[in-house]
Amino acid sequence: MKKIFIPILTVALILLTSCNGEKKEAPAKELAIAVKVSGISSDDNSPFVTASGKIEAENSANLSTRIMGYVTKIHVQVGQKVGAGQLLVSINNTDLQAKKAQVDASIHQANAGYNNAKKDYDRFVNLFKQQSASQKELDDITARYEMAKAGLEGARQMRNEILAQFSYSNITAPFSGVVTKAFVKEGDMANPGMPLVSLEGASKLQVTAMVSENDIVSIKKGMPVNVLVKSSNVTLTGKVSEVSISAANTGGQYLVKVNLDKTDASVLSGMFVNVQFPVANKTQTVETNRILVPENALVKQGQLSGIYTIATGNIAILRWLRTGKTFGNQVEVLSGLSANEQYIVSADGKLYNGALVRVQ
Repeated sequence: MKKIFIPILTVALILLTSCNGEKKEAPAKELAIAVKVSGISSDDNSPFVTASGKIEAENSANLSTRIMGYVTKIHVQVGQKVGAGQLLVSINNTDLQAKKAQVDASIHQANAGYNNAKKDYDRFVNLFKQQSASQKELDDITARYEMAKAGLEGARQMRNEILAQFSYSNITAPFSGVVTKAFVKEGDMANPGMPLVSLEGASKLQVTAMVSENDIVSIKKGMPVNVLVKSSNVTLTGKVSEVSISAANTGGQYLVKVNLDKTDASVLSGMFVNVQFPVANKTQTVETNRILVPENALVKQGQLSGIYTIATGNIAILRWLRTGKTFGNQVEVLSGLSANEQYIVSADGKLYNGALVRVQ
């Protein structure tokens, strides 16, 4: 039996030609996204101190009553402008009307007794002068007259008390402003001390901000400040009107109030702001190393804030950060970035976690 030997080269040629002419293409190479990077900026001598605050009305009040009764009528609506003394809420006062009628009857009775006692007193004074009445009789009639006079005065003061209670059944505006909230509806029971409506003065607005103990020494009463409204990106001006000297009841931070010079129509009470306090001599304050990054470089997902950094092999990595105060268009980074670490400022394409990048 003969053995047949096929050359190895021939076998390879047969296998190559049996693939029906199909060629496998190499995978396409991923294109790198062109990006611009920047180093971390450290701020030791910022020309201003920034604090977060909130706009609120300079005059505000929650109006309540001192009597108990059903709410019969609400005369205003939320958002309505009202003037000082305008009627806002009416409370049922049937019981007060009954008491007033009783007091009026008591006044009428006391007045009749007083007139009778006064006539007797005048008569006995003349008789005493003519020595036709004794001193004992004059003393008795004088006492009777004084008692009748005191009874009439007491009835009148009781009437004043009832009339004062009527003012609590008709709640009026203590100042001109805007109705911001109604706490009750018609038919609800109003109780003493329970808020009925909330009123805010519309003429003047102020900002309340909380400042840390490191920065409070740089803030003085009367200094001009800039106020940046976060929602509308509007910058307002104002002056510091009040600086608290105690942080016992504010969690270690100091309350600062700013009176706004002029407000825009889009600026409303309750909006959040950033207040920039200019510092003439920053060296007087405690210096802190702040890590600042541009706000437009941040990636936000819900309440999370992050930034893209470059890992080994030019790979974009999303790093979540814990941010702090805002200084103009820059945001303070409390944790998540280390010193001298680069981050991506802008990109020519859409970045994602693990994307290949190319530094311009």
